[in-house]
Amino acid sequence: MPSKGRLAAARRQRTDAERGIRRVAQNRRARHDYEILETFECGIALSGAEVKSIRAGHIALQDAYARIEDGEAWLVGAHVAPYEYAAGYGRFEPDRARKLLLHRGQLDELAGTVAQKSLTLVPLSVYFRDGRAKLELALAKGRRQYDKRRAIAERDATREAQRVMKEHQGR
Repeated sequence: MPSKGRLAAARRQRTDAERGIRRVAQNRRARHDYEILETFECGIALSGAEVKSIRAGHIALQDAYARIEDGEAWLVGAHVAPYEYAAGYGRFEPDRARKLLLHRGQLDELAGTVAQKSLTLVPLSVYFRDGRAKLELALAKGRRQYDKRRAIAERDATREAQRVMKEHQGR
């Protein structure tokens, strides 16, 4: 019979490092302002200097969102700081719209859902997987102020319950 340690290790979720993921930027505000319904992983079409700038962590997702136009997904409002060593051809517009790379089926599904249910496409994080820049995109519904307060209260209550359980088990 396997020991408890092995069973726990088998059930445990693999960490980002174990999956070959290096997280570069997160949009923490999105989880507070929106109720996340579903997430998607998509690629980003970037130039060489943009990749180097993002790899250095010079990207801001705070006011960013995704839009679907003419059957293509675009990341709008993300700021990628200019790469300091790029000159001439390597220069790029920091606030330009960047194309998101999704499968046709995913694009059609997202376009239909966003149009019907008036939902938003919000970027949650940017990371590198196997050397390629990826974006975690969420299908989200905006929260009202009272929803935000309720979510904070629920999170605090579960945290308190976990703390009490941990104290009780330690005795």
